[in-house]
Amino acid sequence: MDGGTDILMRGDEAGLGTPADDMTSLAAVHALDVPEKIVACLGFGVDAYHGVNHVQVLENLAALEREGAYLGAFSVSRSTKAGALYLDAVAHAQAELPAYPSIVNGSIAAAVRGEFGDVRFTDRTKGSELFVNPLMAIYFAVDLDALARRSLYLDRLRDTVLMRQVVSVIEAFRDEVTPRPPKAFPH
Repeated sequence: MDGGTDILMRGDEAGLGTPADDMTSLAAVHALDVPEKIVACLGFGVDAYHGVNHVQVLENLAALEREGAYLGAFSVSRSTKAGALYLDAVAHAQAELPAYPSIVNGSIAAAVRGEFGDVRFTDRTKGSELFVNPLMAIYFAVDLDALARRSLYLDRLRDTVLMRQVVSVIEAFRDEVTPRPPKAFPH
């Protein structure tokens, strides 16, 4: 599971978001000997603040589709039991941690409620412009092993133990590549 879509980044995109946690999880599950492994991402667009270019997310999903590794999408609807429970869980978490609410889950919950644009639910996003939209409520599912094989640097994380080592490996990799230029949505 990924809150956002930065787990779908190969490593040569304009921005990677916050890849350290995602890539350690991806590497760990990729190493497991189980018959079915799926990555599900929720929160399309929420990673823009961390430099993810969402046209490149769509390019990566298209490449996974060409490989037969894109498994489809489904949405969280507030009219379903699961959607209502998700909204309740986010509200509960925000009430329990009012000084540090999750920006990712708050944005997704706002999208599930039908809110749009620069929706404010925390002072933590002060000074930035949010773009809450219906695409944030869509899960994208992909085959985990295929996604792991597409990563340009996942193999370099094999001997890391600490998160700062993971971050250093990713930074070193980024110094070696010329990132693909970001693209704007054409419409």
